[in-house]
Amino acid sequence: MNTKFLTPNDIEEAAAILRRGGLLGIPTETVYGLGANGLDPEAVGRIFEAKGRPQDNPLILHVPGPDWLERCCRDIPESAYALARAFWPGPLTMILPRREIVPDVVTAGLDTVGMRCPDHPVTLAIIAAAGVPVAAPSGNRSGRPSPTCAAHMLEDMDGRIDAIVDGGPCGVGVESTIVDLTAPAPRLLRAGGLPLEALEQALGPVEVDKAITAPLGAGEQPKAPGMKYRHYAPKAPVTVVTGPGGRTAGYIRAHLGARTGVICFDEYAGWFDRCPVRSIGPAADPDEQARRVFDALRYFDGTDVTAIYAQCPGDGGLGLAVANRLKKAAGFHIVEV
Repeated sequence: MNTKFLTPNDIEEAAAILRRGGLLGIPTETVYGLGANGLDPEAVGRIFEAKGRPQDNPLILHVPGPDWLERCCRDIPESAYALARAFWPGPLTMILPRREIVPDVVTAGLDTVGMRCPDHPVTLAIIAAAGVPVAAPSGNRSGRPSPTCAAHMLEDMDGRIDAIVDGGPCGVGVESTIVDLTAPAPRLLRAGGLPLEALEQALGPVEVDKAITAPLGAGEQPKAPGMKYRHYAPKAPVTVVTGPGGRTAGYIRAHLGARTGVICFDEYAGWFDRCPVRSIGPAADPDEQARRVFDALRYFDGTDVTAIYAQCPGDGGLGLAVANRLKKAAGFHIVEV
């Protein structure tokens, strides 16, 4: 298969690929997604084949607006519409009871489905033109860092999918926030591009699932993408170092080997002049860290490093999402200093 690059002007061609059961790389504000017709089980199955994704890892359905929720979901609480009014289009996925029209392969057999309206005009136009909800995980090979530009996605998916729509770099840089609205209290299942603080302003208290800070146990089924498996990982093993910036930088500098890479905040980039370094933004700017963290993780695959140390932000704002991605990339190999 020859993977074709499409431009933002190729809306109809992109929509036709989805309608006929093909696989399409789509730009969003978070990361690039690997899309298929979410109502076609065979097309959705090809997503898992292209990514090498475990079958028990559910997918998210992308729709052009809240008026599509009734097509795919039932027993929709008023809180879902309130969140849609506040944050859609945007980096928020809501877990809701699904209708039978949604195939089991999308939900990994669960009776719930994740719904999202992405904040990217090109992808919204493609979904509307296709006339179907689009199932789409991140557009990388399973376990690899998520793609934040079309070139990243091509690295992983060239020859595996029909086309990629080049919509430019992603403005947020980490996947959507996922909140479960089917439990007695709202529950954060994945930290992402919408801060927890914003959710709590809209909903009141939100429980935080343990999968955000620690791995799921053996036999536990994930209710949303990104909860169970090692994700976002470069080829070299990653160690995440948590604590105050100066102390984490000092620890990393003291443990550098001959072929060690470092992911750090801008203020500390000069501390590591003997090894490859990727800075991810100022320590106090988690929004910039979110935009740069996946690029930093991918960078080291083009080097000869055999180990990577990463400074870790705090949990405020998008720092919670950045910290989660780094810890997932490390398989929760964490050093606290």
